[in-house]
Amino acid sequence: MKIAFIGTHGVGKTTLCFELAACLKRLDVAVDVVKEVARNCPLPINRDTTCSAQEWILHTQVATEIATSHGYDTIVCDRAVVDNYAYMVHAVGRRPALETFIASWMKTYTMLVHVPVVAAPTFDGTRDTSVVFQRRIDEILCELMDEMGIPRVELDPGHRDSWIPAVLDEAGLPSHSPQLDLFNGLGHINFP
Repeated sequence: MKIAFIGTHGVGKTTLCFELAACLKRLDVAVDVVKEVARNCPLPINRDTTCSAQEWILHTQVATEIATSHGYDTIVCDRAVVDNYAYMVHAVGRRPALETFIASWMKTYTMLVHVPVVAAPTFDGTRDTSVVFQRRIDEILCELMDEMGIPRVELDPGHRDSWIPAVLDEAGLPSHSPQLDLFNGLGHINFP
């Protein structure tokens, strides 16, 4: 299973990736996280990005997903290739030759979870803090997904506490480990 949290920067995708991975580990699922690759890009990113930078990010994302998927039942991705492409479209316009590949690669995800914009981005050493840029990337991303017919789970912006349970439910997974029920009952057992 490959689950990707998608959306613009500064919406909490990274936190959600690690929260979901922790839940899956408690369910005895062999899981790893594909971290956001843009932070390692040697070229300019954010509003200063270039076509070359976004190609590096997109292809590194794919390579990292391939490498991580060997050895784990499930991978949780901090972004998907369509996210990376949205930044490219914003910077340099559409690239039809890449769109065929992106549409094909998007079918490798079991589930895409769109994280809504609920607050302005905060500076973390890398992230762009422009609200206009943040929202425009999200608009482009949604336009691309709609145009390509890419299905996704939309998280309710008013209920952050329900996001991980909603993802687990959508994936058909329990919200807690069945083993916990066994241990919760141990307080009532009298040991000799």
